[in-house]
Amino acid sequence: MAGLRAPRAGSARENQIKVENSFDSEEALKCLAWIREVTGEPINLESVLDNKHKVSEFFYRTLKDGILLCKLVNAIVPDDIQINMKSQTFKKSNNDAFESAKERARIELFVYKCQEFGVAENNTFQTDSLYERTNLSQVCAAIRALGIEAESRPSYTGKRMWPKKSEINRRTFTEEQLRMGESVINLQMGTNKFANQSGMNFGKKRMITKD
Repeated sequence: MAGLRAPRAGSARENQIKVENSFDSEEALKCLAWIREVTGEPINLESVLDNKHKVSEFFYRTLKDGILLCKLVNAIVPDDIQINMKSQTFKKSNNDAFESAKERARIELFVYKCQEFGVAENNTFQTDSLYERTNLSQVCAAIRALGIEAESRPSYTGKRMWPKKSEINRRTFTEEQLRMGESVINLQMGTNKFANQSGMNFGKKRMITKD
């Protein structure tokens, strides 16, 4: 279980620090605000606005058991693919090992339903990214991807917080950048450095006759 594991050391610890440093607290708060908006659940974001570490911890603790994530996906997906939250997976257990397995199962259900709804697999996350807190940034990315997918559907009536799925990512280039492009040889032009006519025999041979 996450709370009983030994602290990471060496390169594993260094990698974990990099992952934690990449965590965007503003994005996490936006994800939680959207979840609160969609589900109507009372998430007290205001208590952690002043500290990045508090946001990370709050984000993790709020979503770790998978219940809120399942409520989120059920508020979005069609009735025929909703999660049955009356199943044994959602009944609390007094046995820590059993409860840990259930929490993981709920997270897996959320990820599976996101993909079934249309979120690309590479935009979701592995269970340990959340449960073992190995990559909370990827969890944020998955919630964002679900939001974008949901808000592009005509049936969505909630508050819109994400860019439209069909929005074009426009790029503008300076005159200098455009001129630089003109000086580059297009790869389609190829090269004749190693070219020869050995083995080439296209069509009928040309007959050369003397006058």
